[in-house]
Amino acid sequence: MEWVHILFVVLGIALMLFLNIKFNVNAMLALLLATLFIGFLEMGGIALGWLPTPEGGLNPAVILETIQTGFGSTLGSLAIIVVFGAVIGKLMVDSGAANQIAETLIARFGIRFVKIAMVIAGSVFGLAMFYEVAFIIMAPLIVAVAHEAKMPFMKIAIPAVAATTTAHSLFVPQPGPVALVEAYNADTGMVYIYGILVAIPTIAVTGWVLPRLLGNLDYPVPKLLQAENEVPVSMRPSFGISMLVPLIPAIIMIGATIANAFLVEGTTVHMWVNFVGSPIVAISLAMIAAFYFFGTARRRSFEWVMDSFGGAVKAIAMVVLIIGAGGALKQMIIATGIGDYIGTLMSGSSANPYIMAWLITVLIRLATGQGVVSAMTAAGIIGSAVIDPATGQMVAGVDPALLVLATAAGSNTLTHVNDASFWLFKGYFDLSVKDTLKTWGLLELCNSLVGLGVVLLLSLFVGG
Repeated sequence: MEWVHILFVVLGIALMLFLNIKFNVNAMLALLLATLFIGFLEMGGIALGWLPTPEGGLNPAVILETIQTGFGSTLGSLAIIVVFGAVIGKLMVDSGAANQIAETLIARFGIRFVKIAMVIAGSVFGLAMFYEVAFIIMAPLIVAVAHEAKMPFMKIAIPAVAATTTAHSLFVPQPGPVALVEAYNADTGMVYIYGILVAIPTIAVTGWVLPRLLGNLDYPVPKLLQAENEVPVSMRPSFGISMLVPLIPAIIMIGATIANAFLVEGTTVHMWVNFVGSPIVAISLAMIAAFYFFGTARRRSFEWVMDSFGGAVKAIAMVVLIIGAGGALKQMIIATGIGDYIGTLMSGSSANPYIMAWLITVLIRLATGQGVVSAMTAAGIIGSAVIDPATGQMVAGVDPALLVLATAAGSNTLTHVNDASFWLFKGYFDLSVKDTLKTWGLLELCNSLVGLGVVLLLSLFVGG
């Protein structure tokens, strides 16, 4: 009867969507109610003998502790990054930096090729930064470029975000690809080579074909990303400074990664390099730089800077709380053992290993909302079937680099209310849950399906 795990999760998510869409219940409250609902269903399943008792038991006190753990751990890792990133974005908008970048890109690339410019920027940011940081920095640029190009911002958001998520999920040095390369004993260089072949058609189809199929994409400009007043050109920072400040986190984190290759672990220098290179410190330094370059260096008062700071925090506060509630739901789902159950169901299959790696990852990502966790769970299941434990080598006919990319494509798939990225997209672009599923959900699903398709195509010519 362990299949009722999945039923309970489906019922919980359905309750959340029903409350939010039908009765306009605040998303944070709807998420917490759905989390409680799943927990109580699990308790009932155990009491009826349908489910085994998890380690530590399950009772109302454990349910509350699970919610607190999920809420707190999610905000502990993301809250500062999200808030400080929002402050940088707000300062970029209020100082005119976002418009400066937008106008320069349009002047150099032309309106016809402005999507390509934003795809390049999204790919660089996705490769260099944690996804949440990259998205928060890209969001004001997307809106500013769309305003200058006089087109709906979502028509630029979809290709730009598709590029960001694809680069983030496929390429080292992001944590997911790094872990997969290690798990499958793949060659990083080959992952890059095949990954480029996967990324180009993925972004092209998602960014240019999908929007044509989605109908009306003309959404109102998000309040968070609206400038209070038009900023004169003379008051704006230069294009170079406007680009440099949001790139500071990437520069610092990449620099730390390179430095680690030459430093001895455990030394004082290694410790400080990794402290400065951590996402929280890197984005904090970028925010301080934004205070100066977008504020006081342009002869604006520090009071003006703090007004922008306060406005950003007020605008993003509910998004942060919703992300925390999504973390609580994720933690409750993980506590049910859904990932282990899905893995048990799939591990005995003899299907194509690339398809199995993708499918297992997709199912676990849908259940848990965690890209890296889903990819690594799938890697453990698939790896035990295709890697010879004696030699550590793949069985004949399976290419490790393609297996990395198939798994990564599965982690970069349709997500919903238990994923922090879902709520970031919804909150920043001021969309309804329904419209977020239509835009974010379908662009991620398209990314995933096209990525798998290209991997399967490559597998016809490449064998391990």
